[in-house]
Amino acid sequence: MSIDWHALKSVLDNANKVVLTSHIRPDCDALGSELGMAGLLEQMGKHVRIVNGEETPSNLAFIDPENRIMCIGQDIQPDELMDADLWMILDTSAWAQLGPMGDVIRNFTGKKIIFDHHVGEDDLDATPFKETTAEATGRLVVDATEAFGMQLTPEMATPLFAAIATDTGWFRFPSVRFVTYDVAAKLIEAGASPAGIYADLYERETVGRLRLRGLVLNRIRTELDGRFAHTYILKEDFTETGALPTDTEDLVNHCLEIQGTKFAVIMIEQPTGGFKISFRSRCDVQCNLVAGEFGGGGHKAAAGAFLKGPFSDVSPLVLNHVRSELAQ
Repeated sequence: MSIDWHALKSVLDNANKVVLTSHIRPDCDALGSELGMAGLLEQMGKHVRIVNGEETPSNLAFIDPENRIMCIGQDIQPDELMDADLWMILDTSAWAQLGPMGDVIRNFTGKKIIFDHHVGEDDLDATPFKETTAEATGRLVVDATEAFGMQLTPEMATPLFAAIATDTGWFRFPSVRFVTYDVAAKLIEAGASPAGIYADLYERETVGRLRLRGLVLNRIRTELDGRFAHTYILKEDFTETGALPTDTEDLVNHCLEIQGTKFAVIMIEQPTGGFKISFRSRCDVQCNLVAGEFGGGGHKAAAGAFLKGPFSDVSPLVLNHVRSELAQ
């Protein structure tokens, strides 16, 4: 699926007040694509508000130095958003990933569109503008900027570079193509600092996150001749280590660092209950299809889902399904 830029431009031309939103547990692609799109739309003369269902994680706050991204129910109330001409949902196409914003979007009767690169898609009663071969939604914002004849500003460049860099594992995932580096070069020329972004993301570790990482590494178990590796985090682990829920980002990738591992899973108990499940694959078993069995979605190589219930129920359900997929 590719994006019809003329059709998207027509939708945007007919809107003045635009609300941007993305998924809960926002990552750099969610936040970066929102901020980049806001910069693009404001060049087009639009009034833009960015509102998510959850607060920006503290470790990613650097991406939004002007604190533009609001949290529903805290910084703004749902009824304050109903005067919008257009809602744009970025980096997700699933109701489950919208969290508190889901009900707000359902109650909005105006025009809604999706701007995304994920494969799966729920019926959000929104017109989709998607390109599933794109490395990140942030990449699509760069493409839109060029298609509409606008400029990449320094304020756009940093969040968009962070979006693309993190969603490609710093340009090492199979989704990376030669044009990925071309886009990265354009963002650097526009003002993004790869060294600074990397430092903000990975060189400001806390003792709590390091302790949590050690716990996760100690719990890794391998099976099926080492092809499958999995681990988990429980709610009490955050208290014991002093880590934050946001400190779990990318920990699943440590499982794939093991030689011979082809598929990895981490199960993370959420503060309010239930488990966030992250899947990673280096084989023919597609993460988005596995996640789809549990109401989630994502990409072939990386996807996620959420399951309610205690660890004693969730763990065997997830692990047995993955085992059966890998055995085929």
